[in-house]
Amino acid sequence: MRAAVIERYGEPPVLRDVPEPTVDGATLVEVIAAPLNPVDLSIASGKFYAGSPPTPYVPGGEGIGRLLQNGKPGPRVYFRAALPNGALAERAVVSQSQTVPIPDSVPDGVAAALGTPGIAAYLALTRRAQLKAGETVLILAASGVLGSCAVQVARLLGAGRIVAGARDEQQLARARELGADAIVDLKQTDGLSDRIREASGGQLNVVIDPLWGVPGVAALEAMSPFGRSVQLGQAAGPEAVVKSGILRGRYLSILGFTNFLVPWEEQAAAYRTLVDWATSGKLKAEFEVLPLEAAPDAWKRQASSPHRKLALSPQARG
Repeated sequence: MRAAVIERYGEPPVLRDVPEPTVDGATLVEVIAAPLNPVDLSIASGKFYAGSPPTPYVPGGEGIGRLLQNGKPGPRVYFRAALPNGALAERAVVSQSQTVPIPDSVPDGVAAALGTPGIAAYLALTRRAQLKAGETVLILAASGVLGSCAVQVARLLGAGRIVAGARDEQQLARARELGADAIVDLKQTDGLSDRIREASGGQLNVVIDPLWGVPGVAALEAMSPFGRSVQLGQAAGPEAVVKSGILRGRYLSILGFTNFLVPWEEQAAAYRTLVDWATSGKLKAEFEVLPLEAAPDAWKRQASSPHRKLALSPQARG
């Protein structure tokens, strides 16, 4: 079968013919679309904090596909794939218990885009930040897939005021269309905490932070007493200097988050909620489905943080 294969750490995948995977007690799925996520590139760098599989391996931790029943395609599902037999292939090995049925009304690209980033956005706001109705939320990196989803989820959860922070003017305008009440340009770092405070109306309860670095610290400096900042990425840098007095004096909480440590049942429930919202038109996701042969170029595009979800499809043709 055809698959995108990581042959060397730090390099894009290459298309290869590989044997069909077989694992006792598991189920095969015919892959329809496999989204690329930042974590895929981190793992393929060979420097991922949780470790990387030996090369060569097939990347991709999730996808949309049809369960193979007696060799024939069955129900369409969202699935999780386990490395080294990842989702960037014509078929992948899955545990049937880690699949979620997808309604026919939801396009493949939308279903793919709502996976890892959508689940993270939803659970960061609910499970970790415990967002309350009426609270003010700042979404950093609102131009990304996770950020744009978080803006919409915060609105659907009843946030009183939503502030979107990003570096791209067009994407900031898009964030307003998706439900943000105010925007903050992150390109200029001078006075950033003051601008965040002003955009928040002087009250900032929750921060969703995939950036860390300078923007993450500025957000902490702008937070109100008892604020909660959920840290789920380091796109602006792996290190940040935070004055301890800010944390102590305002009783602030910095809460780490990763999907990896959330039980599957909770992730599946979050995904079902997102799909329900998408089905009813309450949640939008921007995506682009590319043929599997485009994996090397798509990998490079993912490294430059595209503003839409890129998904690779073995069934598409370039």
